[in-house]
Amino acid sequence: MAPGVDVIPNRSSRPAILLREAWREGTRIRRRTVANLSRMPPELVDAVRAALKGGIVLPSLDDAAAIRRSLPHGHVAAVLGTPGSLGMVRILGREPSRTRRLAAAAVVARLIDPGSKLACASPGSSGAWPAAT
Repeated sequence: MAPGVDVIPNRSSRPAILLREAWREGTRIRRRTVANLSRMPPELVDAVRAALKGGIVLPSLDDAAAIRRSLPHGHVAAVLGTPGSLGMVRILGREPSRTRRLAAAAVVARLIDPGSKLACASPGSSGAWPAAT
């Protein structure tokens, strides 16, 4: 038996939205209506369809994740580019290395989101790291 949501057109009224199960008897396909979903909101009918297909149903993407703070890319790029153009990155180390990039990133992180050095490096204390659960 395969459950599914069927939309049955009506001549002069709204189409009927039915939750049905179907099975085969010989060469014929039999259907049995389990529930009438016509009075449900369209969002709920779509959620039932997704659940029957094995999907995950969320009320909305806005409820699933919240953006606390967002900076435009140009602002962050300007803050990242300024130390390089001023020669500050060269002060942190003569040769390009991972340590020099991390030190420059720590300085830029403090400029974008002022806080302590510990807050910049530890997860969960600022918006830069996902909060630990």
